Amino acid sequence: MNPIVLEGMTVRYGDRLALDNVSLAVPEGSVYALLGRNGSGKSSLVRCLLGGQKPEAGRVLILDRDAWTERASALAQVGVVPEEPDAPPTMNARQLSRFCSRLYPAWDAAGMEARLKRFGISATTPFGQLSKGQKGQVSLALALAPAPRLLVLDDPTLGLDAVARKAVFGELIGELADRGITVFITTHDLAGIEPIADRVGVLRAGRLVLDEEMEALKGRFRRVSFPRAQAAGVSRLEALAPLAVAARGWEVEAVVSNYDEESFTASRLGKAEDPEVTALTLEEIFIALTGEVEEGNR
Repeated sequence: MNPIVLEGMTVRYGDRLALDNVSLAVPEGSVYALLGRNGSGKSSLVRCLLGGQKPEAGRVLILDRDAWTERASALAQVGVVPEEPDAPPTMNARQLSRFCSRLYPAWDAAGMEARLKRFGISATTPFGQLSKGQKGQVSLALALAPAPRLLVLDDPTLGLDAVARKAVFGELIGELADRGITVFITTHDLAGIEPIADRVGVLRAGRLVLDEEMEALKGRFRRVSFPRAQAAGVSRLEALAPLAVAARGWEVEAVVSNYDEESFTASRLGKAEDPEVTALTLEEIFIALTGEVEEGNR
């Protein structure tokens, strides 16, 4: 069973098409990272995924249940960290834990307090007195306390400093190793998610333009650099599907999206001594696909 299945999901706001026939499946026990620039449709997708919004067309299955018509039963085994953490400002984390424990068949209060200790957050500090980053960490601790089968994280490191971001991803890695939960995450922190994501989806203007395993994705994207004197060699890379070509100083750089050693070697350019081929990071691949880096991903 795939814990998340989207089938032809379409969302409109008046005349604006927010999501256009989006379909994807998240394998059990995997980490799926959904990326996209602001306004690409990520928030609409997450709302539909959690049963907070009914799509105009298509359907959403979460743990084999319809997210809209069976929301209560579907979310019973789902932990959620929203983009904007919210709780009564006068309640502290310990009180929030006791309140939430009544909503789930199992609740690990001791485990939650241990996470707060690792995050350096007092369990007795009122929620309203916490920083935005600390509120997000409390939300993560609450989301993990019922030992969910599925964890949905909507930009969980937004507003966190580098140390706090590392702590959040470290906590996720620990949970994945201990329980093998399924994680669906939207994030601007491409460097942070790259080491742990199994599969990546990219939304652009409401369309899912990429849905691929991380290993395969990184295997087919390359940067090919060669002297300007060989600029005509760009045409020889056609079989490698170049996405962007730019002149930088004495060099020309081409980002190709269908790289393989055999095809490159077979090209006249690949037989020359000058070209340099380098792998790309997830951030560099994202920029090549969408045109620019996301806000906050600097």
